[in-house]
Amino acid sequence: MKKLVKRLWKKAAALLTVGTVGLTLSAPPSMVPTAHAGVGDIIGIAIATKQIAQQRKEIKQGLEAINNTEEGRQQLFTDYKKKYGVNTDYTLNQEVQTVMTNMTKAVGSVDSTIYDKPYLWFINTSVDINAFCTLGHVMSINTGLLTKITNEDEIAAVIGHEMGHGQKDHAVKGYMKYIDRLIALNVGTAAVGGSFLSNLAASIADLHIGAHSTEKLEWEADNLAFEYMTHTNYNLGACAAVQQKFYEMFEEHKKGNGLFAKIFNPADHPKSAKRRDNYIKKLSEYSGGHVNMKEGTITINKKLFATPAETASMSSMERACFVLGNLAAAYHNGHNKSDAYVSGNTIYLGAQPIMTVESGDEAAQVLVDRLNKNK
Repeated sequence: MKKLVKRLWKKAAALLTVGTVGLTLSAPPSMVPTAHAGVGDIIGIAIATKQIAQQRKEIKQGLEAINNTEEGRQQLFTDYKKKYGVNTDYTLNQEVQTVMTNMTKAVGSVDSTIYDKPYLWFINTSVDINAFCTLGHVMSINTGLLTKITNEDEIAAVIGHEMGHGQKDHAVKGYMKYIDRLIALNVGTAAVGGSFLSNLAASIADLHIGAHSTEKLEWEADNLAFEYMTHTNYNLGACAAVQQKFYEMFEEHKKGNGLFAKIFNPADHPKSAKRRDNYIKKLSEYSGGHVNMKEGTITINKKLFATPAETASMSSMERACFVLGNLAAAYHNGHNKSDAYVSGNTIYLGAQPIMTVESGDEAAQVLVDRLNKNK
């Protein structure tokens, strides 16, 4: 078995050299179809297609060797740390370790396979605001993400999303779907003069580790992140809040050089505003339909509750997502059967804290009275 893994890893290393899938295909001139295909050309196409099928099989074996063997996982982990650099800052690493521990336990409560393939993670040195999870449950969080997203609940929502990718093997599925799409495209153009083998080789050579996703896979990872978060003590509203934060960052920089657009709204990802709204819908459903939010205004049983004010660290909308998360948890856990009250500057509904009143908010007692009247 060990020899097999080494052999497959060797093949995979040629195909996946620290993040890039590279495929070298060649064929004698007689195998390259032309616009006026004769019998020899048709035979050439058949031979070339057989070669491609074999290459596809080897690619898949290589990917699975990396994805499902400890040797493959550890090798990719080592290669990625060399390529992207490692941030050893103690505080940041402790923060991520806490989140990883909590989220691993949450995922394990619904999918015990996580313990068969624990995540291998590191903080890389990139200042871009991003994170990724690839083959073998190898995960990396950019330093830039942790300097811009400082709320632990929001970091947990991001990591939950990446774990959604990992638990469903989205990397392997995304790669193979992409490769199959390239094969289909090139087969379709080969008979009219395109060089099938050379086109395919050039296309796959450009495939980067982060280019494997699709919008469908992104939605699945988002929905899984929400499910995982329901098994933690984190605020469920963080899922919507972090997408609102991404949306605001994108809006602020959209007239710049396009970097933030590529990070927050790449072509293979749903738009941040749509992802936020999807999470808001989930929060409403989690509450049994009792709470909702539109444009930062929170309603309870379709009646006004509050429009949280902007603070130094959060916009009104981002803050409202957190308040909505607390309300959703209160209704889901039955705290709405108790009265709302104020303790210090914080409004509670039963044992559930709902909102800490800040400058610019309505008076705490006004909000408590409204909550008790409408709940």
